[in-house]
Amino acid sequence: MTEFFKGISWLFENVLFVPYDALRSLELDSWWAANAINFVFIIIGMIAFAYWCKQLKMFQDADDEKTRSKPYS
Repeated sequence: MTEFFKGISWLFENVLFVPYDALRSLELDSWWAANAINFVFIIIGMIAFAYWCKQLKMFQDADDEKTRSKPYS
């Protein structure tokens, strides 16, 4: 069973974490280049938030909200 877990650790250390090692070494040369992917994610999030707010405003202006009916007394 230990060989199985050693295989998993080898996979993560030598294959799956290679992009992170590249970003770590790139950070020593250029902080802006190393964090470019973060800026891309921030821009995508801002665009999605603006679209969401636009859709909320559109539905609020159309007054399409579901109204709760009151039960008969």
